[in-house]
Amino acid sequence: MTCFLIIDDHPLFREALGNAVRLAHPDARIFEALSIADALNILAAQPEIDLALLDLTLPDATGFSGFLQLRATHPRLPVAIVSSDEDQNVVREALSLGAAGYLPKSTSKRELTASIERVLSGSVSVPKDFVPATERNGNGSARALQARLEELTPQQLRVLDLIRRGYQNREIAGELQLAESTVKAHITEILRKLRLFSRNKAVIETGKIELPLPSDRQTSRTASRRKQT
Repeated sequence: MTCFLIIDDHPLFREALGNAVRLAHPDARIFEALSIADALNILAAQPEIDLALLDLTLPDATGFSGFLQLRATHPRLPVAIVSSDEDQNVVREALSLGAAGYLPKSTSKRELTASIERVLSGSVSVPKDFVPATERNGNGSARALQARLEELTPQQLRVLDLIRRGYQNREIAGELQLAESTVKAHITEILRKLRLFSRNKAVIETGKIELPLPSDRQTSRTASRRKQT
C-alpha cells in the first residue's frame, strides 16, 4: 500500500489532492497535516510514507523554510511542492533545493494524478511551460553535463548506469541490493543534480558520455551477468 502525506492548511485543497491520489491509488493510505509541526509529528510516527505533497504557504513556514525542515529531518523522503505560485524562478529554486516535483494548484485533477505518478516513479515533475535554466541560458553543453555527472555519488553513478542499460527500479534494487524506495530517492537526486526531469531524458542526454563509474565495477559485473542469462 502506498502512503502519502498531504501538508496543506486549506481543507478544500487537501480534499482535491486526496482525490487526485486516489484516482491512481484507490487503496492509498493518506495522512493530512495542517502545518510543518503536524507533518513532522506524523512522519515520526509513520516512517513508511512514500511521498509528501507540500504547500509552501503554511502557518509555521515562510518561503522554503518548511520544505528545508522536511529535507533536513527526512532527507530520503520525496517532497513535491504543490503551490499557487507559478513563477518560474520559484520553480527553479524549489528544484535546486531538491524538490521531487513542482505541481501548480491550477493543474487539473488528472494532471495532478499524472504528476504524482511521475514523482513516485523517481522522475521530477515540473509544470508544462517550465524552461530549465540550462535551456534558457543556452549552456546545456556536454561539458556542463560532464561536470554535473561528477557531482553524483558512486551509488548514484551505479544507478544511472543501470538506467541507461534499461533496468527498471525493481531490477536496480535487486542488482544493487537496495530497497526500491532507496532507488527512487537516488533517481530523484540524479535528475536534480543533472538538471533533467525524466529518466528518458537522462538516458538520452548522457548516452554519449562515458560515466565515471566507481573502480569496484559492481554495476558492470551485474550487467554482464544479466546479459548472460
